[in-house]
Amino acid sequence: MAWTNYQLFLAGLMLTTGSLNTLSAKWADTFSAVGCHDDPEHDFSHPFVQAVGMFLGEFSCLLVFHILLCYDRRRPVPTVNPGQSFNPLIFCAPAMCDMTATSIMYVALSMTSASSFQMLRGAVIIFTGLLSVAFLHRRLQPSQWLGIVITILGLIVVGMADFFSHNNNGRKLSDIITGDLLIIMAQVIVAVQMVLEEKFVYKHDVHPLKAVGTEGLFGFTVLSLLLIPMYFIPVGTFTNNPRQVLEDALDAFCQIGHQPLILLALLGNTVSIAFFNFAGISVTKEISATTRMVLDSLRTLVIWVVSLALGWEVFHGLQVLGFAVLLLGTALYNGLHRPLLARMPCCAAWAVEEEEAGAAERERLLADNRVQAGDD
Repeated sequence: MAWTNYQLFLAGLMLTTGSLNTLSAKWADTFSAVGCHDDPEHDFSHPFVQAVGMFLGEFSCLLVFHILLCYDRRRPVPTVNPGQSFNPLIFCAPAMCDMTATSIMYVALSMTSASSFQMLRGAVIIFTGLLSVAFLHRRLQPSQWLGIVITILGLIVVGMADFFSHNNNGRKLSDIITGDLLIIMAQVIVAVQMVLEEKFVYKHDVHPLKAVGTEGLFGFTVLSLLLIPMYFIPVGTFTNNPRQVLEDALDAFCQIGHQPLILLALLGNTVSIAFFNFAGISVTKEISATTRMVLDSLRTLVIWVVSLALGWEVFHGLQVLGFAVLLLGTALYNGLHRPLLARMPCCAAWAVEEEEAGAAERERLLADNRVQAGDD
C-alpha cells in the first residue's frame, strides 16, 4: 500500500528532526567564545545547559497536547483520547532517569563523535531486554536474544573504530573512551526509565504527548534548579569552563551573548526534540511502530553522513561494519525480520509462531498491568 503525502511528510519530519537533534547539539559543542569577566576565548562546553534546553522542548509537547485536545473537542466527533486521570508524580522517577541519562549523554557527546554517539545508543536494547526479564518477567524470543548478542558485537566494532581513528579526529583517546563508556552507562539508566514507564505509567493509558510533556516538565524544573549547586561544585579539569565547576550557566549565557550562533544551535536542539517526539508518535499512529523503528535507525546513517560532509570526523570502514551489525541486532530484537521470513516457505511457519508468541506475551503483560491498575 502506497504512503499518502501526509505519511511521507511525517516520516520525513521524524527523520529530519531526529537527525537535527543530535547534529545541533554537536554543532553547539564546536563553538568557542569569550566568557564572563573578560575570560579568554574557550570552547562552549555546557552539557547541562543543553540538557535543560532539551527538556524545555519535551515540555512543549504538553502544550501541543492541550492545543490538539482543545481543537479536537470542537469537532462533531472527537477522536483524541485524553486518557484517564492519574497522579502526575508517577512520572517523577522516569523523569529523573531521563534527566540523569540525558545529562550524561550530553557530557559524552562533547568527548566523542556524533555518529558514535548515535550508534552506541543502540546499547539500550541490551539493558532493556535484561531488565524487562528481571523485573517485568518478560519472556524474550530466541531472535531477541540473538539480537542482543549481535548488538554487543556491534558495540565492540564501533568502539574499535573510535580507537583506531582517534588520531585522525584530533581528539585524545582517553576522552573518546570516556565518552563512549558514558554513553553506554547512560543506556543502563534509559533502560531503567523504560522499565519504570512500562511498570507504572503505561497501565494508566496516558496519551504519549502528555507523557513526554509531563516528564519534560519534571526534568526541566529539577535540572534548572540543580544548575545552582552545580555552579559551586569543583570538578577540576573534567570540564572546560574557566571556573572548572560542574556547570557554569552564567558562562554559557555570556558565551551565547558573544556568539549568537550558539543560541541558534541550542534552539535547534530544543525545537527539534519537540517535533521529533510529535512526529514519532504520529508515525506510530498513522503508519506503524515498525516504520518508526526503521526511521530511528536511519537517522544514525544521516548523522554519520552529515558529520563526514561537515568535516567533524573522518571516514573509517569499521564504522560502516559497526553500523550494519548494530542495525541487524536492532532489527532482530524488534522483530523486523518476521515479515521477510513470512515470505519464505521454509521459514513462514516459524515466523508466524514467533509473532503469535510475541502477541501472547504482550497480552499477558497488559493483563498484569490491568490487574495492578485495578488494585491501585
